[in-house]
Amino acid sequence: MFITFEGIEGSGKSTALTSLCGYMTEHSLAFVRTREPGGSLLGRELRAMLLDARRDISPEAELFLYLADRAQHVSEVIEPALAGFIPVFSDRFADSTIVYQGYGRGLDVERLFQLNDAAIRGRWPDLTLLFDIEPKAGLERALQRNVAEGKAVSEGRFEAEDIAFHHRIRKGYLAWAKKHPERFRVVDAGLPPERVFRDVLEILMPLLPAH
Repeated sequence: MFITFEGIEGSGKSTALTSLCGYMTEHSLAFVRTREPGGSLLGRELRAMLLDARRDISPEAELFLYLADRAQHVSEVIEPALAGFIPVFSDRFADSTIVYQGYGRGLDVERLFQLNDAAIRGRWPDLTLLFDIEPKAGLERALQRNVAEGKAVSEGRFEAEDIAFHHRIRKGYLAWAKKHPERFRVVDAGLPPERVFRDVLEILMPLLPAH
């Protein structure tokens, strides 16, 4: 079982994922938590490049760095876990690149799908949770988080984009989810975190191992 968590900056997806991992641990259920960029050893080096607000990276270079991160992530982390029948929960995956570099940066969406499909060797998630929130609220959350964690520069490149970019990302996510209703479930991320997690758990309960 491969489940991904997607959403704009500050959507609360990482918070919900942390709650889910706590639930899995509490019930002695095995799982692998990972993220993009940075889920593999190579990915951790690429993450420092991709998220640093001081870097000026072209959309095309950004795309291929993400694809390299993703290919290694699948090979090193995701496929081995799934081969051992261990659920994998990833904070972002290929849909992020399709939305951010496609709907956000203006690259061809269908071409991005093809490139990602090649990078992951067809290993798309079984389920993708899209945490939907109004961009202004999400961006405020993200900026506050980065300042609190001392990452305003080292991981603030996307938060530094103007609000119009974040609106394109939200619209892109919703459009992409509509194209793939068999895989996406949209979660109202504007609700309090505990309510968001209850909604997530309600979606996931039929898929989680018995305990």
